[in-house]
Amino acid sequence: MLRLHPTDNVLVAVDAVDKGATTPENMVARERIMKGHKMAATAIAAGAPILKVGQIIGFASKDIAAGDWVHEHNVGVHDFARDYAFARDAHPEDILPVEQRATFQGYRRANGKVGTRNYIGIMTSVNCSATVAGFIAQELNASGILKDYPNIDGVVALKQDNGCVIDYRGAIFDILKRTSWGYATNPNMGGVLMVGLGCEGFQIPRFKEAYGIVEGNTFRTMTIQETGGTRKTVAAGVAAVKEMLAHVNDVKRVACPASDLVVALQCGGSDGYSGITANPALGAAVDILVKNGGTGILSETPEIYGAEHLLTRRAATPEVGEKLIEIIHWWEDYTKRNLMEMNNNPSPGNKLGGLTTILEKSLGAAAKGGTTTLRHVYRYAEPVTGKGFVFMDTPGYDPVSATGQVAGGANLICFTTGRGSAYGNKPVPSIKLATNSDTYRRMVDDMDINCGDLLDGVAMADKATEIFSRMLAVASGTRSKSEVLGYGDNEFVPWQVGATM
Repeated sequence: MLRLHPTDNVLVAVDAVDKGATTPENMVARERIMKGHKMAATAIAAGAPILKVGQIIGFASKDIAAGDWVHEHNVGVHDFARDYAFARDAHPEDILPVEQRATFQGYRRANGKVGTRNYIGIMTSVNCSATVAGFIAQELNASGILKDYPNIDGVVALKQDNGCVIDYRGAIFDILKRTSWGYATNPNMGGVLMVGLGCEGFQIPRFKEAYGIVEGNTFRTMTIQETGGTRKTVAAGVAAVKEMLAHVNDVKRVACPASDLVVALQCGGSDGYSGITANPALGAAVDILVKNGGTGILSETPEIYGAEHLLTRRAATPEVGEKLIEIIHWWEDYTKRNLMEMNNNPSPGNKLGGLTTILEKSLGAAAKGGTTTLRHVYRYAEPVTGKGFVFMDTPGYDPVSATGQVAGGANLICFTTGRGSAYGNKPVPSIKLATNSDTYRRMVDDMDINCGDLLDGVAMADKATEIFSRMLAVASGTRSKSEVLGYGDNEFVPWQVGATM
């Protein structure tokens, strides 16, 4: 059993604890406690707060005896006051001089950004063109032509299931526009072909006008209706991409400082170990990244709910902290309007792994952000222009969240998982960190790093260094496990906020 903070009234089981077993603190388990789950360290009266890591994760819904299993059958959630203490703990970071920063081998783009991969994307303006985009990518990848262009990682069809009956003045259009432009200009994208139907609400000409886009050697557009139907559009699309190949291939990896890394921080399939091992280890690696001048993007707003006060205290200014709280209030209203509640998260798998409430899950999820000052707060898919530790408003659903981060400019993803999430991304490589050794061994073909050995005595600082070193290696071209498996063709999922008409 682990006591994570002196004030905690629960312990966390590292291994399964049988009924009647005595803990190192001479407590007797009154029932079986599964791995990652909690046991009462003292009697807890009904209505009293449940404390883990020194923070409230819920309230006893009935009297709990010392040694009882503490989970959703005896824990509930209700509103309680939190001291946001805006910017109270903000402090300047000690950033290394450029000449002392770690380096990786990346693709330096003309605009100064750096890619870690070099893809060609077949993007769609509407679901009606998704099949054609898939046909184009499939034909090019199957033809074997890419073997003559070794600097191109592949052709990926980024299909989306909206784009038709949407108001160009509304939220759906706004978010889809930002997301599409963000992917088209992500530094991991060497070339883009955008395919539409022609009559959809998300008009390609309006999109091009909004961003001042001029077609050229690495950006082309076409619509199925104007080109003459499915077969002709596939043929024209294949021809257009073939004309891009030499231009997209004309890049070389060069030494780049770690300050050019923009790392999306994700967690999925979380368990009771997430907030103890992988998430704080990733946070410690993010601290190293920030020290090297890089950027870490924490997201998944519903999964920092209840821990937001720990972030507002680290905000660079009161305004940054207040912007985060405004977003929290929007989510409270959003879920209420849709007859939901913020505590609908955790998922059944999270609960089976030991997480009881969203407050508990959020404490672990927020740990991915490390300990440095929160510099900026961004809207979904908004370009991330600042350095250091930042936050982007996204849903907790991993593919939608990561899509926003990649649209914001992330060129690398670090993804922690306890239950064992199956996820990868194109054009951005995803590094998977297992929270426990059982999941790592069981899903070794999917997991890049085992953080479960922290429970066996590996030092947190050593694990953080291992994670940061893997960031540099994958950014330099070493393929992650999800890349080897071929993930990434189905993970482009823009957020749909407004009404579907």
